[in-house]
Amino acid sequence: MVQETPVLDLSEKGRGGISLDRRLYMQFQAYGDCLEMEPIFAALAEAGIDAAVYADTNDPRGIGIVTMSEDPDFFVTELRKLFTQAPFVDLTPKPEYTMFGRTYSIGYEADLEHTLIGRPRQRALDPNWPWVIWYPLRRVKSFELLTKEEKGRVLGEHGNIGQEFGKADLATDIRLACHGMDKNDNDFVIAVLAHQLHAASAVVERMRHTQQTTKWLESLGPFFVGRVVWQSEM
Repeated sequence: MVQETPVLDLSEKGRGGISLDRRLYMQFQAYGDCLEMEPIFAALAEAGIDAAVYADTNDPRGIGIVTMSEDPDFFVTELRKLFTQAPFVDLTPKPEYTMFGRTYSIGYEADLEHTLIGRPRQRALDPNWPWVIWYPLRRVKSFELLTKEEKGRVLGEHGNIGQEFGKADLATDIRLACHGMDKNDNDFVIAVLAHQLHAASAVVERMRHTQQTTKWLESLGPFFVGRVVWQSEM
């Protein structure tokens, strides 16, 4: 008798058994020696891709660019072609800031399409959240040996902080998984978005006092801090 090969279900799961085999991939890249931003804006607009450009707070000639697509092939075809021609080839890449991740569900979402596609795209392209802090993080590997209940308590601290700032309309976030997709073996990519820089900084500060940060994180950063100077239309 021929044994059937088990079928692996890699779709994202939500509340009540719903599932969706879609996700949004997002990539952040940073550049230096950007003396004129207008050609960058024009090239991205002409390409018609979903993107946002940030002025680098820590480099007067630096910028950050976040792009997104449901198709990972986009990043090695269309986007690769765009970034290997003018005006991007005149910039100096900062590969230490490159981040690449995918949206994911945690199993409690009622609307998976909104969670995985609509909401992160909307947040990245919303002019009402101009300030951003992008950074990767890597957990201590022994975290995965905790029970589901223990993990829930640890992760709940960050979740409560996010909800508190969100309900106060001070800050929001984008969370991406990057397991096996990051050259430094990071686990997640995070963007904290805010109306004012102080609020974004305050989110990071509050999270310093949690168990996850003090006990279960191996590394954080590098941090890119910027302000939106251009976004494609939502």
